[in-house]
Amino acid sequence: MTTSEKIEAYYEKEHPFKEGIAILRGIAKQTEAKEDYKWNFPVYTIGNKNVLGICRFKHHFGIWFFNGSFLKDPRKVLENAQEGKTKAMRHWKFSAISEIDSENVLAYMMEAIENQKNGLELKTEKNNKDLVIPEILKEYLDGQEALKKAFQDFSTYKQKEFCEFLMEAKQETTKKKRLEKIVPLIKQGVGLNDKYR
Repeated sequence: MTTSEKIEAYYEKEHPFKEGIAILRGIAKQTEAKEDYKWNFPVYTIGNKNVLGICRFKHHFGIWFFNGSFLKDPRKVLENAQEGKTKAMRHWKFSAISEIDSENVLAYMMEAIENQKNGLELKTEKNNKDLVIPEILKEYLDGQEALKKAFQDFSTYKQKEFCEFLMEAKQETTKKKRLEKIVPLIKQGVGLNDKYR
């Protein structure tokens, strides 16, 4: 599937918030941001830098602002995306179409784009000192440059989740089964617990 096919499939999928995310997409398309597809949802970029994403969940839908901590947020609608796990990301949640004020949503998107153009980004320090990569994963990554790079592209937090998942297994057979489970996720750039976030 091409990127554009993945984007269309995401927006076309039957879901209680199908119409809501279509409205948000329409607003995003009024901006100069480029539509892309990452982490299983549509992401809008400026100069290949992530600015915002449009997502749907079981009980709400909304917009992720990757560097939302820099937004002025005059309407006080933004929440920290993952309860303290992410410093910069902010989420604007909607539970009904009637909550979408197109003019304000567009204003937030435009501000996020301007901030990105001005280089306002929270630089995350990659601190791998505490990261212990289990031998089974280390051996698997050695000699597989693409997979190794995909693993290194994850935040330290997500790398630790993979490593802990493997280290919690007591038996070698369980470790091997767990390795088989995480390798496709690493290849796809999907964190171990992303589906729960």
